[in-house]
Amino acid sequence: MVIPGYTPVMKTAVSIPDVIFRAADRLAQQRKMSRSELYAAALAEYLEAADRENVTERLNEVYTAIDQEPDPFFTAAVQSWLTEEEW
Repeated sequence: MVIPGYTPVMKTAVSIPDVIFRAADRLAQQRKMSRSELYAAALAEYLEAADRENVTERLNEVYTAIDQEPDPFFTAAVQSWLTEEEW
């Protein structure tokens, strides 16, 4: 069943400092969007940044766990190549 004018969103109430509310209200008016649209866009951007941060943390953990010593075969190959090249 479709209800005209109904949008499938979660309504919620949040408390924010007055100074942030006023600044957000001005920005929403400047961008010709509703406060709800502005808050949703800001929260989506914040969540994306947090997700990127989590990926970086996980990659750092993986790379920290990897042996930091260079591969002996690779080292020997590079040294061989360098000694064969004319500088």
